[in-house]
Amino acid sequence: MDKRKYYVSVQSRTIMESEGDSSYEFVIEATPEEITELRGLFDSMSHFDMETYYRMHYPGIPEHYDRDNDYFERDLKDIYQLLHRLGTQETKNHIASMNVLEERL
Repeated sequence: MDKRKYYVSVQSRTIMESEGDSSYEFVIEATPEEITELRGLFDSMSHFDMETYYRMHYPGIPEHYDRDNDYFERDLKDIYQLLHRLGTQETKNHIASMNVLEERL
């Protein structure tokens, strides 16, 4: 499959094909299947983000005991791993400098 260039914003959870469509943080080169994987991670992260929002209204549950928060963080780390793998050299360097990558055994 041919890879195409995409412009990605983790903050707004967007994947764009045109550089001028909106602001973005990262440039990647990906196949349609890889974009589907990234969209799935964004969707999952959005789901757990809403779940943590609902939990926030119950102050008796400490954040560090919140499984949804753990899943949100897992998805965010997976997104950065995928962006690092698919990214341009500039994207890879930027993500590496953020210290968000975990060694995978």
